Amino acid sequence: MSGTDDGVPMRNPAVDRRARAESLERGTGAMDIAALLDRAASSARTDGANADPAAPDSGPSNSSSSGDDGSNSGSGSGSGSGDSSSSSSSNSSSGDGDDDSSSSGSGSGNGGGSGGGSGNEGSSAHAAKHAVTAALPRATPTPSGSARRWDADALAAAITAVANRFTDAPIDADTDFFDAGGTSVAAVELLAALTRELDIHPDLDTVFFDARPRRLARRWLADHPESTAPQPDPPPAPDSDDLAQLFADLADADRLPIVAPPERVAPRRILLTGATGFLGSHLLLDLLRHSDAHVICLVRADTDDAAAARLEQAVRRFALPWSREVLRRVTPLAGDLREPRLGLTEPRWRALGEDVDSIVNAGAAVDFLRGYPSLRRTNVLGPLTLAELACTGRPTPLHHISSLAVFNGTEAVTLGEDDPTAHVAALPIGYDRSKWAAEAVLRRASEHGLVTTVLRPGGIGAHPDTGAHNPRDLNTGITAALMRFRTVPGFRYLNATPVDWVSRVAAGIVTTPSAWGHTYHLTGAPTTLERVLAETTLGGLGVRVQHWERWCEDVIRAIEDGPVPELSSLAQVLRSPVARRQLAAMVTAPPATATRTDAFVAAHGLPAPASGLAARGKMLETMAGVGPLPGEEPYLRFAETLSGAIGPVGETAEIPCELRLSLSIANTAQMFGSRTLDVTGELTCARLHDEPITVDGTATVRPHDGIPLRDETRHPIMHYRLTLRAASGETWWLHGYKFAAARRRLVRQLGTQVVEIGRTGEPAAFTGEVAVPMHTYLPDQIDGIRIDPRLSERQQRLAKLLWLSWFGGQLGKSLLEPMLRVGTDLLDLRRALRKEHR
Repeated sequence: MSGTDDGVPMRNPAVDRRARAESLERGTGAMDIAALLDRAASSARTDGANADPAAPDSGPSNSSSSGDDGSNSGSGSGSGSGDSSSSSSSNSSSGDGDDDSSSSGSGSGNGGGSGGGSGNEGSSAHAAKHAVTAALPRATPTPSGSARRWDADALAAAITAVANRFTDAPIDADTDFFDAGGTSVAAVELLAALTRELDIHPDLDTVFFDARPRRLARRWLADHPESTAPQPDPPPAPDSDDLAQLFADLADADRLPIVAPPERVAPRRILLTGATGFLGSHLLLDLLRHSDAHVICLVRADTDDAAAARLEQAVRRFALPWSREVLRRVTPLAGDLREPRLGLTEPRWRALGEDVDSIVNAGAAVDFLRGYPSLRRTNVLGPLTLAELACTGRPTPLHHISSLAVFNGTEAVTLGEDDPTAHVAALPIGYDRSKWAAEAVLRRASEHGLVTTVLRPGGIGAHPDTGAHNPRDLNTGITAALMRFRTVPGFRYLNATPVDWVSRVAAGIVTTPSAWGHTYHLTGAPTTLERVLAETTLGGLGVRVQHWERWCEDVIRAIEDGPVPELSSLAQVLRSPVARRQLAAMVTAPPATATRTDAFVAAHGLPAPASGLAARGKMLETMAGVGPLPGEEPYLRFAETLSGAIGPVGETAEIPCELRLSLSIANTAQMFGSRTLDVTGELTCARLHDEPITVDGTATVRPHDGIPLRDETRHPIMHYRLTLRAASGETWWLHGYKFAAARRRLVRQLGTQVVEIGRTGEPAAFTGEVAVPMHTYLPDQIDGIRIDPRLSERQQRLAKLLWLSWFGGQLGKSLLEPMLRVGTDLLDLRRALRKEHR
């Protein structure tokens, strides 16, 4: 069941459509994409300066053919996944069920993930696009010097032909540009092409609001009657506003049949949408780990084999296991959440309705720039279609991943699980309204007898163990900006939780029949600004708190001036007035409460979510470039001097060798997450080179978690992996271990390094030992610790204490491990002797 796209009467034609539907700010700085648009249009005018704008060659038929080679394609193709935590991307293409919406509540500081393209690239797609665009009617040229006149169908066809050059999949006049793989950058290029070739000038907000070519054509002609060709019929009426469309969509839920409640038994076959998204992929694995159910995953693809390949790629991308055992309990199903009956044939639809006994919807299109009309197919009609499936055959419970975004704009003091959501007209953007409408649709479905469960995550953070995260997530971007620029917006609360906890609790609710039919907030305890400042102060980071508007401007400028390409998606979303409204909602959001969820977690013995540095350290380790810029002072550094002798492999070590090193960490995440230190310095050894050799590399604390190496009884304390470079260009490698062993002097264990040295690409040529002279240990590695001078004196003291306590604790573990191992071996020997004696 899907709603129609027919327009419904507009409420107040005198009010500007875009202002009424999205209330977007306008002005010279809107999105800061204006400059790019001007440049693109200017370039287009320059390229076509000698072309007659009214000539047939500049019309849509020519543009459609010229796009087939893909040379003008500005759309980013992708494999869909979106992520659900607060995406900072505005480049979302389609969101079919492959996008994960779960963490999209901006009221909690979340956005959503950006979707990907259809994944059906290749010559067949280009051929299909050529067939579509070739069939479109040509625009009728007008005499030179006169304004071009259009009828609605001709203009829609012309816009469709131009738009097909910037999408991954072919579209017709009623297909949304973003659903076909268009991105925000491609939208800018599309506007430039429309200006150049068709002499129409819609603004970018209009495209984001509803990017179907026929709607774009109607809007342009309604707003510019001088461009309308003479016709016997009256000019086309302007499109309806999104609220009118929203309520028309809700009315479709009244067509659902009345059904009996489903049997409350643990599910055996589950249909899961959004499994290629950030939350969806983790939810898939948790459903498999914590139940005996078989999971059918709806994936946007042409064939089931392509769906399987796309699902595997998504799961592996988020550092999750994929094996034959996983595939044995998973059935990838090619379909599309946006389409009626999920794009399935009638027999397959019926069979699916009879086969599954639970439906979990984790799929959504998440884009803060698109309007409700552009998002409704996935985010509203998709859940409605799943409700229809739940009524097909035996009644089936439906579990829907929603978002705290449904509260944006509310003036409530807290956000409770059973509290009323915000008034739909107060929701700031189209995405929020689409999530609100989805919940409203399911409420109506429950009145028809369906058992519906609503799960509302806030921001979804990285996995604390693997570091897997959504790189286009808004929370991730804010954290990266905090680490890089030492600044944070002055928010009240962050309702955010690591993805492993969200997926584990969601899987528990789905597989527990007594938990069905309620609303749950999967948010954990809200994080306050004071807590973030306390954590960063303890970590030695001097963080500035700024008003969110000032923070946006400063971060955009810092990213562009850097440049910092790994944070470019954050800059892109912060340029948008729409996304800034989302951020403003985050800044003022009240704390979310989760009484029902807390009771469920306690009753089933589920763990609490990881928090603090432990929850974010691994993510920051896996993020590229979050540390200081080149040339900046590291967070902490100290010197280490080692001297000793090396010799050819198998011979006595008699060649003097000295290392003068500087060990440093860029931030506390490097310390807690990867347990690595950056190493620089020089090596002096006459046998290798007459002059000192430059050294750089890393040192890992407690490598392999202290487990002995193969054929070793000693436990590794530190592992040095260094590259040696001579001024003449020669290079060597150096690997060194500090070991702990029972009955060995404590100082010798901490200070002695067993080294191997060889030329690059060759095996070790020299081995030996170097050790820290006792008289240098205290002045270098304790008194000689240097902290980032930008920190206050108090923060520097805290940073030094934090380092000494952490590093001392790691060394303590390393020294105890061999003694514990000896004790265990003695107990095993004693048991063996007793057994032999008996």
